[in-house]
Formats: sequence, C-alpha cells, structure tokens
Amino acid sequence: MKREKLVVGLDVGTTKVACLIANVVDDLIEIIGVGVAPSRGLEKGVVVDIGRTIQSIRKAVEEAENMADVRVREAYVGIAGKHIRSINNSAVISITRSDRTITAEDVRRVIEAARTIPISPDLQIIHIIPRQYIVDGQEGITDPVGMTGTRLEVDVHIVLGSVTAVHNLVRCVEAVGIGVKQIVLEPLASAMAVLSSAEKELGVVLLDCGGGTTDISVFRNGDIWFSKTIPIAGEHITQDITVGLQTPLEEAERIKKLYGTCLVDSVGDDEKIEIATLGGESTRQVPRKRLAKIIEPRVEEILDLAMQEVEDAGYRDLIPAGMVITGGTSLLHGIVEFAQRRYGIPVRRGSVPKNVHGFQEIVESPIFATGVGLLKFAVEGKDFARSVQARRSKGMLARLFGWFRQFLRGG
Repeated sequence: MKREKLVVGLDVGTTKVACLIANVVDDLIEIIGVGVAPSRGLEKGVVVDIGRTIQSIRKAVEEAENMADVRVREAYVGIAGKHIRSINNSAVISITRSDRTITAEDVRRVIEAARTIPISPDLQIIHIIPRQYIVDGQEGITDPVGMTGTRLEVDVHIVLGSVTAVHNLVRCVEAVGIGVKQIVLEPLASAMAVLSSAEKELGVVLLDCGGGTTDISVFRNGDIWFSKTIPIAGEHITQDITVGLQTPLEEAERIKKLYGTCLVDSVGDDEKIEIATLGGESTRQVPRKRLAKIIEPRVEEILDLAMQEVEDAGYRDLIPAGMVITGGTSLLHGIVEFAQRRYGIPVRRGSVPKNVHGFQEIVESPIFATGVGLLKFAVEGKDFARSVQARRSKGMLARLFGWFRQFLRGG
C-alpha cells in the first residue's frame, strides 16, 4: 500500500521567503505548491522586525497554499545567520549486559553523553549529528546496533544557535498559524539537495551564498564535519554597485543579474550598459568592464573569507571533491570559473537534483536549494504531516513564473 504524506519546507532568508509544499509517495517527492515573497524584517539571516517578517512568511505560505489547494499546518523551517556556531565532540559508554550486544538504547545513551557540553546560556543545541561510531576501537561504523562490544564511542557534530534568534524565528512562523516541525540548519538542508553521495564521501566544501550570509559546510566520509556562517554575501555586491556606479539599489540588483560578472578579463573594452541615475529620472551609459571591476574584488573577498574558515578549521587539504556553490549568488556569471582559477580545485554550481518532481523548471534553480533540501530532510525523518490530494492553480503558477523571471532579471 502506498504511503502518501504532505511535507512543507519554509526557507526564511534575508532577501526572500520560499515555501515549498510536496506530496511524498513512497519517499518520492513531488512539489505541488511554491510560494515566494520578498523578505522584509531580516538582516543577515536574523529576525530584526517581527511584524514585517510575519507578513513576508504569510505571503509566501498563502501563495504556496493556493497553488497546492491545501492548508499548511506545520513545516520544517531553515535557520542560518552569523549566530550559528558548531563544535565537534565525542563520548564513550560501557556495554555491561552479559551478551555485550549494542542496542538502540545504547546509541541513545552515548549521543546524550556527547551532548553534555558547557555552552553559554544564550545558545541552544539545534542538531547533534553522529559522524561515526567506534566499537572497541573499530572506527568508521555508521550503525552499531546489533554489534557486539564492551565499549561504544561516538563522534558528533553539534550545531548551536542563539536562543533569541531561534525563538524569534519560531514565533514568526507560529504567528502565521504554522507549527514548527523542526528547525533545520540551512547548510545541512542545501547539502541534501545539491551534493552527491560521492562528493560527501570523498570530501567537499559547500558554499551557500545568499543575499545576507554565506553558509559554509564541509562534508567528509558521508557526514558534516564543519559548519560556519559569515555575514557577507550577494547584498554586499549590490551595495558596492550602488556606491560605485551611483545608481539606486533596485537598479544595482537588476544590472548585477543582467550584466554582472566577476571575470573582468571576459568583458570587452567597448561594451556599454545603460543604467538609471540615482534620481531615477534619466539613464546613462557606463562601461560594462567598470561593473565587473566593482564585482570581482567583492566576490574574491567572499570566497577568500569562506576558504579561510575552512583552512583555519583544518579541512583545506581534505576536500578532494572540491567546492560546490549554491544559493542566489551562485548564479553570478563567472563565479565558478573564478573559484576554479583561484583555488585550483574542482568547482561546480549546485542545482536541485532531477529526482525531485513538480515545477522542475522553477525549483531546479540554486535559489531553491534550501527549500528543496528541507523537503528531503523531512522525507528522511519519521514524522510527516497529513496526506492530501492536491489540485494546482494555473493562475498561481503563472504568477510564480512571472516572479521567477523578474527575480532573474533583477527588475
């Protein structure tokens, strides 16, 4: 008998809020509703205006609900921001029963022991992710249940977040009438959407470069080993263009998406672009190379800061699969080639996999990596929302395509 469930992913970012609703049949994901709204009320991934954040969430959720013809009751909600911290820890317990067989209760006990760490009262644990189990000195075990031993160890990756930041995000979601099924680290969700099993096994760094923050995560031996967020991303590029070309912020975003590149040497000396003046009453022409010269150093700074975090954590030489860049800023022309040249490692743009069905033309974009990853995270868990039969709204679909085209144009 087929198992049909409804899952919802809610990505509350600095520049946009995205709500994805999916029907899951026997672990196959079919997206049936997508809602997107400009994000108001967040700075660098953190809620700074509850009222405006609630409005943005409500707009995205209602759009997705109308498209799917369902009512969202609970969601997996992504979290990021400069308040995120992570540490690695380990713990060990003895197996004292006579047959020495390791049970699920033993696994629970050793993980509980690993979470006993001194943390500041303003921080809370978001995730405890087992990286490996060790039984009587044998390393690299992914599931020790049923094995025999006298000593069980675990290495874990612990993700921490600000109590205030988490509570404010939850409060905003609940104010829209939606229960928070689970708070999920956004880099973890994005990785589930865009990284291959081979990359995670071999060793790879994922950069999720959005509007306000860049999320960094390192995967090795199939699991996350390091995560960090830096408060610099695509919005900073836009602000540089505003100042450098003396043009309104909206116009800077538009020309970044239409004409921007971080490869100065790829632009001809005679190429011109037309931009609006600060007053917005007239336009003028500027060399496209001038735009590239503004963008390139900021992209260099973002990538260098991210790679410095990886190096400081001791993982620079442990990423033979290279780098995967996702998020809205990954759509910037030339960023993949720029990173390849600068670091001498394999680099690719991370897009949503083909095995996620429904609205593929839209959600395969890197800007939806976190939202799709939240759906995949939900499917791999045990708890689901109610199942539904969905009907799509053609009018909502047309409006969503219109928003998506506008987003890419920056208009």
